[in-house]
Amino acid sequence: MFKNYIRISVRNLMKYKFISFINLFGLTVGFACCLLILSYILNEVSFDKNQPNANNVYRVTRSFHNDQGVVSLKLSAVAPPVGPLLKNDFPEVKSMTRLLSNGNTSFVFGDKKFFETKVFFADENIGNVFDVKMKSGSLKQALEQPFHILITEEVAKKYFGNENPVNKLVRLDNQLNCTVAGVYQAFPSNTHVHPEILISFNTLKDTSVYGEEGLRTNWGNNSFYTYITLPANYDGKKLEAQLPAFIDRHMHFPGEPANFKGSKFTHLYLQKFTDIHLNSHLDDEIEANGDIKRVYIFSVIAFFILLIAGINYMNLSTARSSLRAKEIGIRKTIGARKKEIIWQFLSESVFISLVALVLAIAISALALPWLNKLTGQELSLSILLKWYILLPLFVTPFLVGVLSGLYPALFMSSFQPVKVLKGVFSTGKSTFSFRQVLVVFQFAVSIILIICTAIVFRQLKYVQEKSLGLNKDHVITMSYTTALAPQYDAFRNELLRNPGIKSISRSSRIPSGRLLDALGVALPAGDSMQPQQLDVKWMRIDEDFIPTYGIQMAAGRNFSRDFSTDTSSFVLNEAAVKIIGWKSPQAALGKKVQYGGRLGTVAGVVKDFHFESLHEKIVPILFQLPPRRGYNRLSVKLTGQNLQATLKYVEHVWTKFLPETPYSFTFQDENFNKLYEAEQKQGTLISSFACIAIFIACLGLFGLSAFTISQRVKEIGIRKVLGASINNIVQLLSKDFLKLVGISAVIAFPVAWYSMHQWLQDFAYRTNISWWIFAVSAAIAALIALVTIGVQAVKAAMANPVNSLRTE
Repeated sequence: MFKNYIRISVRNLMKYKFISFINLFGLTVGFACCLLILSYILNEVSFDKNQPNANNVYRVTRSFHNDQGVVSLKLSAVAPPVGPLLKNDFPEVKSMTRLLSNGNTSFVFGDKKFFETKVFFADENIGNVFDVKMKSGSLKQALEQPFHILITEEVAKKYFGNENPVNKLVRLDNQLNCTVAGVYQAFPSNTHVHPEILISFNTLKDTSVYGEEGLRTNWGNNSFYTYITLPANYDGKKLEAQLPAFIDRHMHFPGEPANFKGSKFTHLYLQKFTDIHLNSHLDDEIEANGDIKRVYIFSVIAFFILLIAGINYMNLSTARSSLRAKEIGIRKTIGARKKEIIWQFLSESVFISLVALVLAIAISALALPWLNKLTGQELSLSILLKWYILLPLFVTPFLVGVLSGLYPALFMSSFQPVKVLKGVFSTGKSTFSFRQVLVVFQFAVSIILIICTAIVFRQLKYVQEKSLGLNKDHVITMSYTTALAPQYDAFRNELLRNPGIKSISRSSRIPSGRLLDALGVALPAGDSMQPQQLDVKWMRIDEDFIPTYGIQMAAGRNFSRDFSTDTSSFVLNEAAVKIIGWKSPQAALGKKVQYGGRLGTVAGVVKDFHFESLHEKIVPILFQLPPRRGYNRLSVKLTGQNLQATLKYVEHVWTKFLPETPYSFTFQDENFNKLYEAEQKQGTLISSFACIAIFIACLGLFGLSAFTISQRVKEIGIRKVLGASINNIVQLLSKDFLKLVGISAVIAFPVAWYSMHQWLQDFAYRTNISWWIFAVSAAIAALIALVTIGVQAVKAAMANPVNSLRTE
């Protein structure tokens, strides 16, 4: 019986090639989109789950707050004493490991020298948290020895070619002579951190690097990513509840009062290891994380695309019902029961779904490189090769086939043979209404996706065009090394000899980064300085930083080489003046401020500018001119003329003064663009899937228009005989469908507005959701619908009425 059903299914596919192709194509595209999105989602939720003891590992995080409990800083890293003290105080902590990023690190071997960015100090217990697959050498032994490092296979190939790198001597940061003690396999892509060079943590104990005393007592340097392993099924909240007392017991500072309690201004938390990638958005993440909201968004998109494809199949199947009406009538006349006819149509829909799934797998494999390039991930369809994925994947075409084929099967099996063999059959009002509901749903989803795409790209345009209060164009940034400090003035003068260079400056951080440094503020109160509960960030800059970035002064002056006392002066931004409580920038000039224990006078106030991304509000900033050291970055302002020649000149000067240090730079406008990469990718993905959803919806509309027009062939013939023009008939056939698009728009508008209003809340500075976006989106949907319907309407209007009326 089933063999016969399949044979008839294939015969009908070949007989009605055009409609069968559209049916198959719609389901194939729908399945392919779902497979691509599913591979992305599965990869996102798999992060860190392949690590040993993943379910029992927690990352220790830290927050800072004022007396009212308002959080000013949320950090994914903590101070160096935290990890060892947790291991010592709590027997439930089975193991502890720490990572410390070394930032932009020069790596030199022979004549090969490059900057490496994924360099970490790691202790010997790293294997308890991360699955480090060694290719040569011993993980534990290598990381127990100071000045020993481990490198990935890619780094080994880069510097040593086919040579064995073990026991080779390399130089890091023109300071550390380290021995390569082993090679390990790069961490999997679905890990929240990807170190390429691991330096023995014991190296930090050397006083020239960090010092053992600092590791034991420094509670201010929150740069150490600390992981602990707890017993299986242990509730981390139990330990977390004891951390305030832990802080009070161990955190001490020189000169603190007897009743000092650190838990009054800082808290420690335990974050599940497997939650880091999708649920952690702290101020200093080790790498850019994903977002669980993005996973939800694309899950919904995948579901609706597949649903639209199924609805499309229903519409097209019932649209061709008139072509198969006599077949059904004859089968019923010779004894076929309704159940058998239903089984026949269900088997056809399941068969088409199975074929569509096979084709979708092939299309997904071809489209995966595009998705990988767009998402920056290493997705593979092999992630689907798990029994708990394959089982529902195998069931899906049967489920889709049955659900999408059930309505056409019931609809067509209800035909009365006496009527259909005479060429007369009617679907009734309720059936047509149900089909209208399906099309309204399809276009409502399509309009929602159009609106979402428009608003995402409008916001991206807004952040790219909004004035930041600084000039980032033609500014390149480089690392500032300790080797450059004693010869900086000569280096600066050499660069400024080139007419293509306007200025050069130094700073502890550069715009486009995060402002994470903050110390205590105290203001005059009588004869003493009174500490204030204010969150004011700070930066170390030199005299050229403000003019290099074109930051405008609101009052007073910039730091100047003409004032030897400027090391005891401060420059604030307008936000800092406001939070301190001074009436205006002019009123702040000459005021005394104590910041981090350093007493100074306000020399100037700059206008507010966007140092961070537009996700963040402009925060109060205090700028200091350090007496000697404290810079980490260089910024060089170029004129923009003869750009390539100027960049070559900068490289020449760099190599002249720092022959042992690699030359590397980035453009500031590129750094700012990277702040919105996730939204850019999200917008591109949504727009791509929106186009696909609209296309599939149009196929469904094509089916509905074909069905409706086939029911009105005689009416159209009579109207033409009575003098109706082609234009009159096209308008008659189109207006009902455009009403459906209008209803779709009414449903889509509030859903789209709410969704995008929520999405825009992630930006402190955002565009408006303008009414015209909704109007244009509805107009686009209406135009697409009109073109789709128009093809069928014009064809029907141009048909010879004799052919449709000769049976009357």
